[in-house]
Amino acid sequence: MQILRYTAFTTDPVGGNPAGVVLDATGADEATMLATAADIGYSETAFLVPPSEEDGGDGGDGGDGEGGGDRDKGEFGIRYFSPRAEVPFCGHATIAMAVAHAERHGVGTLRLSTKAGPVTVTTRTTEDGPVVATLVSVAPRTAPIPAPVLAELLAALRWSADELDPGLPPRVAYGGAWHPIIAAAGRERLADLDYDFDALAKLMDREGWVTVDLVHRESPTVYHARNPFPPGGVVEDPATGAAAAAFGGYLRELGLVTPPTSLTVHQGYDMGRPSTITVSVPAEPGSGIAVSGSAVPLAR
Repeated sequence: MQILRYTAFTTDPVGGNPAGVVLDATGADEATMLATAADIGYSETAFLVPPSEEDGGDGGDGGDGEGGGDRDKGEFGIRYFSPRAEVPFCGHATIAMAVAHAERHGVGTLRLSTKAGPVTVTTRTTEDGPVVATLVSVAPRTAPIPAPVLAELLAALRWSADELDPGLPPRVAYGGAWHPIIAAAGRERLADLDYDFDALAKLMDREGWVTVDLVHRESPTVYHARNPFPPGGVVEDPATGAAAAAFGGYLRELGLVTPPTSLTVHQGYDMGRPSTITVSVPAEPGSGIAVSGSAVPLAR
């Protein structure tokens, strides 16, 4: 397998969220993908596979295009692995993969079969050169967080209930993966991230959460986010596209934005890897959330 390294949601190699990208993982089994992701060491690595291999099948003869998909039609399976486990969907690795693919095969639309469901990603060039990728998530949804679970989560984060923004109530939200959304009333609370790694990892594993989406509202359309990711063996994600999609769905479902609207999420600034995620929220209830960003290659 040829391993590419990109950083997503940035145009600067020192920013964004690094991801591994394998544009042709035809025939690779789960153990190989997991070992490859662990060797790369980024929070996630994306593997393009034939659609028949997306669910772990044998993949047949690999089809007629790179990654075993029908490249002419832009149809592929895709799997995502952290250094510790497979995840159903990863936004930043999807953006990185789409940009890497566009740089080699031209811009266009890719139809991806993920373990979370079908995801479409479109690439385009901009006037100043960088390729921008836009993914449309699966249908988002939200659910309440039971009071005992919320108390356990706040204790693991070392946050108190009076530090929360009452205008953005805690919920668990889905846009391909589940993320609890916890909003800080003050930017300083978000800046001070010092959580109990083992306690949070245990809680998230039990609840099936991928990252915790900690947010602060600067304005109705501008947000700051941090995403602890202990299930992946990573203290913090510098840009989390799946969480951004879930957050867009959360805002629409709770009536906290007036769609259609576009939001900007700033992430990674507190850890020295600034990232910018654009979230487009359509008006139709239940429709997928669009998440956009650029990506640039990294040296090995």
